[in-house]
Amino acid sequence: MPLMPKRVKYRKAQRGRTKGKAARGNTLFYGDYGLQAIAPGWLPNIQIEAGRIAITHHLKSRGKLWIRVFPDKPVTKKPAESRMGKGKGDVSHWVAVVLPGRILYEIGGVPEDMAAEALRLAAYKISLKTKIVKRNIPDKKQQEKN
Repeated sequence: MPLMPKRVKYRKAQRGRTKGKAARGNTLFYGDYGLQAIAPGWLPNIQIEAGRIAITHHLKSRGKLWIRVFPDKPVTKKPAESRMGKGKGDVSHWVAVVLPGRILYEIGGVPEDMAAEALRLAAYKISLKTKIVKRNIPDKKQQEKN
């Protein structure tokens, strides 16, 4: 089942702008490792699903995966070889608007090398520049100082 909203208030949306950095969704919240976007863009629903499949295939039902983006923006396209005018085209697919800093996927409950490999495989499926981030776990020396 492709990712898309069950219902929306408006059937078609304007393109908008991808300016600035992500103000929310930019820190690890659930898991210990995450895939963070470092470039702005649109993430289509098929790419989000492809990344999810790549991660779950590598983890083999170990650990937990959280998807932190949802495609709620409709993208329209006019049919091929149609003349200009006659209104806006029909909805062709759905995208998630991603700003730099946004966490796309989070993984928890697996070793670091396994999580890094799973996120690396997911990054290949995504059309944005990404990096793998790790939760800052303070070491014992740091805790003794406090």
